[in-house]
Amino acid sequence: MRANAALIEAIGRDPHFQTLVRRRTRFALALTALTLIIYFGYIAIVAFAPQWLGVPIGGGMTLGIPIGLLVIIAAFVLTALYVHRANTQYDALTRQILEEIK
Repeated sequence: MRANAALIEAIGRDPHFQTLVRRRTRFALALTALTLIIYFGYIAIVAFAPQWLGVPIGGGMTLGIPIGLLVIIAAFVLTALYVHRANTQYDALTRQILEEIK
């Protein structure tokens, strides 16, 4: 158990680990902010300009339906973007850190 504590402490002090944490946190916060802007932007339109979402665009559909779908699709795209970066950059950095520590 003591060896695990020493390993955890060594990883925490590693400058590459600190860089990884900073990059990952900054990217996650940016994606979170973008997600909140998209969702709350849609809710703001619903609250303050609902007539805009009711504009007919053909086939009995209003503008609100495709915009609502875009909000949902944006969530999937932003999640996929994070997963892609995690798999291509963050995982490689994590492996590098572990190899350096051992």
